[in-house]
Amino acid sequence: MKLEIRSNRDFWAGLMFFVFGAVAIFVARDYPFGRLLRMGSGYFPILLGGVLILFGIYIMAKGLRRNEKIQGNWSIRAVIVLPVIIVLFGALMERAGFIPALAVLVFGSAAAGKDFKWGEVLLLTAVMTMLSLAVFVWGLGLPYPLIKGF
Repeated sequence: MKLEIRSNRDFWAGLMFFVFGAVAIFVARDYPFGRLLRMGSGYFPILLGGVLILFGIYIMAKGLRRNEKIQGNWSIRAVIVLPVIIVLFGALMERAGFIPALAVLVFGSAAAGKDFKWGEVLLLTAVMTMLSLAVFVWGLGLPYPLIKGF
């Protein structure tokens, strides 16, 4: 049996979990850990990072046993548009407010796909913006300005 790691989808998914877990532990290494009844600020990220590392190891091992190939091709449009939209969301949150930033995020993310339909995307943008407002601003009370200047 020949191992093809370059095109093994489970191996790369497991490696992604492993790296995210290691980064979480690395970032939280100087935070106070605390204990179960009095958790410090590092307790949750370190615990979650450890769980992600364990999941990553399991998925990588499963991938090496099954050796399933990655199906399909990369979408160049998605690889370019999605990071740009995320950066634009961060910039617009500060300069334009929550509603315009979220509308650009949802609309731009949908534009990265192949099945873009104006009517569906506008409806999705309106619904997701309203749900996010309900959950994050009104439900959780996060202090995001809805529209800058209003």
